[in-house]
Amino acid sequence: MARTGALVDRLKRELRARNITYAAVAKRLGMSEASVKRMFSRKEFTLSRLDAICEVAGMEFSDLARGLAAQDVVISQLTYEQEKEFVENHRLMAVALSTLNHWTFDEIVAFYDIDPPECTRLLARLDRLKFIELMPNNRIRLLVSRAFTWIPDGPIQRFFKAHGTGDFFASSFDGENELLVLNNGALSRSSVSALLARLRRTAAEFSGMRSDDASLPLTERAPITLLLAARPWFPEFLRKHRRPQRPASSAAALATSRKQAA
Repeated sequence: MARTGALVDRLKRELRARNITYAAVAKRLGMSEASVKRMFSRKEFTLSRLDAICEVAGMEFSDLARGLAAQDVVISQLTYEQEKEFVENHRLMAVALSTLNHWTFDEIVAFYDIDPPECTRLLARLDRLKFIELMPNNRIRLLVSRAFTWIPDGPIQRFFKAHGTGDFFASSFDGENELLVLNNGALSRSSVSALLARLRRTAAEFSGMRSDDASLPLTERAPITLLLAARPWFPEFLRKHRRPQRPASSAAALATSRKQAA
């Protein structure tokens, strides 16, 4: 079943890369667009319909299957040096982030002050990094997994902390599509583990939504930055008010004397 789901996901990406809509698929199959969407959502296809959709995409089913094997070789993280290259070349970073959000070549050129030849060169560099596959006619296939993350405390995260946090938090977070939640508390080890697992699932869901919405026009997708963080932390402005802590041996002796006095 997992392989079937991966096959359908790849077929969806091939359709997006060719700018083929569900409406076009529905017309070819003699179905309603809603039925086609439901078929892709449930990942339930007859072989004849699968062949017909491949025909719409201008490919053979065997191409789809071979591509699935190649797709298994995806990256979930760049190397330190590759992230460093992104930080040192902001135009490369801009194009990389655009492809991560499934922008097309034309959308990148229209949005950024990057002419087509330069965009092609930057995409070719991302192709060599195995971040994308640059296909004929400047079609782009993303090669990173849904679980893709930046290196913890690596060049990208350090760059964001140094240059992006002030800009990111320069908001009241009470506008449309904005949310800031700040909670403090003391939790058990098991509760902390459950909380971190839930946050990781949220990050995975975000990545999934980004891929699922890639078929929509850029005008129907809002840029969203999700920042999740949790750590044991006692603010510096409160730490300076803490009572000086006694050495462990002194604390134990004090506890013993109190018990004897009681």
